[in-house]
Amino acid sequence: MIQQFIELGEGYGDVYELCELMKTNKHRISRTIIFTATEGEKKVASIAAVFNPVGESKFTPIYICREGIPYSAEKPSKRLEIFKETVNSLDQLLITLDVKHSSIYAEKDLYYQYLIGILRLYHYIPSLH
Repeated sequence: MIQQFIELGEGYGDVYELCELMKTNKHRISRTIIFTATEGEKKVASIAAVFNPVGESKFTPIYICREGIPYSAEKPSKRLEIFKETVNSLDQLLITLDVKHSSIYAEKDLYYQYLIGILRLYHYIPSLH
């Protein structure tokens, strides 16, 4: 089984693209997630959607808009609101996880391995068999 992050950008267009992927593939959505992280004084969010494999495929795509969204409980970002509205309209459970910021990893692939480890630990994605 291959579980891989597919990174979209962090702008409005990318959030709309992720939401459209979710709407057109709603039957494949496994999980929807907000990852929050702190770098210095700034708290940021990544939004992600985990899709089930297609047919006999062993590929689990995890689409993500990484760390480009400011995160604040007092004043929610419009991009987060758009994502949350889409998740609610699709009757999905939204999971929020506080994780380490990607800047502490030497390579982006190591960061994604860290996130995959967390998702497996909490059984949000299947472990490798």
